[in-house]
Amino acid sequence: MNTDKEMSEEDKVTQATEIQEAQGKKDQIIESKLESEEEVEQDVSEIEEEVEYSNLSKDELLTALKAVLSSSNFIKADHKVNDIKNHFDEFFNSEKNEALEKFINEGGVEDDFNFKKSDIDQEFFALVHDFKVKKTEFFKDQEKQKDRNLEAKNAILDKLRDLVDGEETTLSINTIKSIQEEWKKIGQVPSSQNKNLWASYNALMDRFYDNRSIYFELKELDRKKNLEQKIELCEKAEALIDLEELGEATKILNDLHEEFKHIGPVPRDEQEALWTRFKTASDAVYDKRKEFYESQKGVFTENLVAKQKIIDKLEALKDFSASKIKDWNTKTKEVLAIQKEWDTIGPVPKENGKEVNRKFWGAFKHFFQNKNLFFKELDEVRLTNKNKAEELITKAEELIDSSNWQETANKLISLQQEWRNLGPTPEKVRDSLYARFKKACDTFFENRRSANKAVNREFEDNLETKLALCETIKKEADSENKSEESLEAMIHQFNEIGFVPRKNMKEVLAKFNEVVEYYVEKLGVEGGNKDEFLFRLNLNKLQADPNGTRVLNKKEHGIRKQISDLENNITLWKNNLEFFAASKTADKLKDQFDDKIKKAEAEIDKLKKKLSIIREF
Repeated sequence: MNTDKEMSEEDKVTQATEIQEAQGKKDQIIESKLESEEEVEQDVSEIEEEVEYSNLSKDELLTALKAVLSSSNFIKADHKVNDIKNHFDEFFNSEKNEALEKFINEGGVEDDFNFKKSDIDQEFFALVHDFKVKKTEFFKDQEKQKDRNLEAKNAILDKLRDLVDGEETTLSINTIKSIQEEWKKIGQVPSSQNKNLWASYNALMDRFYDNRSIYFELKELDRKKNLEQKIELCEKAEALIDLEELGEATKILNDLHEEFKHIGPVPRDEQEALWTRFKTASDAVYDKRKEFYESQKGVFTENLVAKQKIIDKLEALKDFSASKIKDWNTKTKEVLAIQKEWDTIGPVPKENGKEVNRKFWGAFKHFFQNKNLFFKELDEVRLTNKNKAEELITKAEELIDSSNWQETANKLISLQQEWRNLGPTPEKVRDSLYARFKKACDTFFENRRSANKAVNREFEDNLETKLALCETIKKEADSENKSEESLEAMIHQFNEIGFVPRKNMKEVLAKFNEVVEYYVEKLGVEGGNKDEFLFRLNLNKLQADPNGTRVLNKKEHGIRKQISDLENNITLWKNNLEFFAASKTADKLKDQFDDKIKKAEAEIDKLKKKLSIIREF
C-alpha cells in the first residue's frame, strides 16, 4: 500500500480491531434478540375446536382416525389419535367383557377365554400402531438430521479455522462469504449445541476480521451491502401488515427473521436503527395477529347460530326409514352433505362446543343406527343367497373333470345364468364366492380348449399325410408301376387316414380327386370298364367321408329310383307302339321308340351293375 497517501498499516490494523470488537458486541446482542423472537409460534394455525368423539360409533371412530392420520403433523395428530383410541377402547373393552361374561355363563373358564378381534378392531389397532411407529421414526429422523447438521456445521467451523489460521490472501473475503452461505443453508442442530456453535462461529468470524484488518475497507463495503439487504428485509416485513392471511404473514416473517440473522454485520451507526425498524414491523404483524384472536369471539357466536340451524336440518332426517337400498343411499348422501356443511363452519364459543357437538353427532348416529338395522335385515337375505351360491359352486366343481364337452358346457352355461339371477351376497365373501365359481367354470373350459388343441394337432398331421399320399399317387401315375390294384390300395389308404381340419377338407379332397382322375387317365381304362372303375373308385373315396354310409344308402336309393323310372318309361313306350300301327308315319315313330327302349335297357344294365358294386361295400 502507498503509505504516503494512506494511514500506516499499524494504525489501520488498530482501527479495524477496535471497530470489529464493537461490532462483535452489537452482533451478539442482535443474535440474542433474534433467538428470542424465534420462540414465537412458527405459524398461525387454524383455530380448531375440540372434536367430540364420545358420540361416535366404532365405524365412525375408525373413519375419524383415518381423517386424522391423513395429516403429516404428528404433534397435532398425536393428541387426537389418543383421544379417539380412548373412546374406541371403551367399545372394545365393553365387547370383550360381554363376551367373557357370556363365555363364563355358558360354562367356560376365564383362563380359557380368547376374545377374537373383529375386522374393524384389527384395522383400527393396526392404524394406531402404524401411526406410533411412523411418529417415532419421524422424530428419530429429525434428531438424526440435527446430528448430521451438527456434523456439517462442525466441518464448516474446521474449514473456517483453517482459513482464519492460514495465510492471508485476496480470496479470503470471497471464501468467507461462501462459508457464510453454506452455514446458512444447514438446518437445525440439537438445541444443546446451538449456542456453542454460534459462539464458535461468531468468534471465528471476529478472528477472521481481526487478523485481516488489511481488508478493512472491503469489510466496510461488505457491511454496506449487508445494510442494503437488511433494509430490503425491513421493507418486506413492513409490507406484511397488508397481507390478509395472517398464517402466511407470520410464516413469511419467521423466514425473514432467519434471513436477517444470517446476513452479516452492518455499519455501526446504522445497526441500532435498522434493528429497531425491523422489530417494529415484526411487532405490527404480531399485534395484528393478537387483534385477530380477539375479533374471533363474534365469529364464534355466528358459527354457533349456523351450526344450530344445521342441527335442526339433521334432526328432521334422523328418523328416516325406507325399504330400498337406493332410497337409503340417496338419503345418506343428504346426511353426508349436511356433515360436510358442518365441517366447513368454524369453531364456536368454548362453553357451547360440547353441547352442539353432542346434539349434531347424536342425530347423525341415530340416522346411521336406523340404516344399520335395515342392512342387518338385508344381511339375512344375502345369507340365503350365499347358500344358493355355494350350491351352484358345488355343482360347477362336480363338472370340472367331465370330458363330455358339449353337454357339460351347456350345463355350466345354465349354472352361469342362475348365478347372474342371484340376488346380493355378503360383501366380505362376495369376491371369494365368485372366484370359486369362476375358477370351476374356467377350469372346465380350459380343459376343453386343451383337448381341442390335441385334436387339432392330430388333424394337422392327417392333412400332411393325405397331401403326401396325393403326391405319391401322382408320382406313381407317371411311372411304369401303376396298376388298378395299386390305385385302389392307395385310395383305401387315403380313406383310412383320419379327419383333417375343417378349413382344409375341400382343398385336400379336390387335390385327391384330381390325382386319382390323373392316375386313371394314365392307366388308359376306356369304355364301360372305365365307368365301372371310376364308380368303384368313387365308392372307395366315400369311405373317407364321416357320412359315407348315409351317402351310400342315398346313392343306392337313387339308382333304384332311376331303374324304376326307366322301366316305367319302357313299359309306357311299348304300350304306345300299339297305337302307331294305323299311322302313316308309324314305321318312323316305331324306330324312334325302339331306339329309346334299347338305350333305356342298356342304361338299366349299367345301373344294375352299379347296384351290385354298391353291395360289395
